[in-house]
Amino acid sequence: MNRDIKAREVRLIGPEGNQLGIVPIQAALASAEEFGLDLVEISPTATPPVCKIMNYGRFKYQQTKKQQEAKKKQATFQVKEIKVRPKTDKHDLEIKLGHIRKFIEKKNKVKVTVVFRGREITLTGMGHAVLEQIIEHTKEFAVVEQQSKMEGRTMNMVLAPR
Repeated sequence: MNRDIKAREVRLIGPEGNQLGIVPIQAALASAEEFGLDLVEISPTATPPVCKIMNYGRFKYQQTKKQQEAKKKQATFQVKEIKVRPKTDKHDLEIKLGHIRKFIEKKNKVKVTVVFRGREITLTGMGHAVLEQIIEHTKEFAVVEQQSKMEGRTMNMVLAPR
């Protein structure tokens, strides 16, 4: 019974942030009505619960703005994939290196995949050589995040911005 009576009382905070004390809910609602604002429960788990007199619509608007700002500042990146073959020609490899440079400059990670077809699976040494060539050409602006490894008929490596 005593807890029930206390549950009907709230700690009231005014529109300017000043504490108005512990008051019955009806008095808190009347105060909010007097100011022409809403009574918003801030901390329901506190004893007694904390309520504040404020413009609820404006409060919700500010909350969404804060969330949008936090989202903007969040670091986002994508993993782009470049596919080469063990016998990729020098000029074609230079084109792929240009693409890698663009992706890295945009703060994206790049997954370099060497694809082996048919009997090329025996040329894993050439695949490693291609990846080493890529590492050598990108070492000033990229770092190897994941070393090359074989997965079935592909050999993968991940480059990240320096």
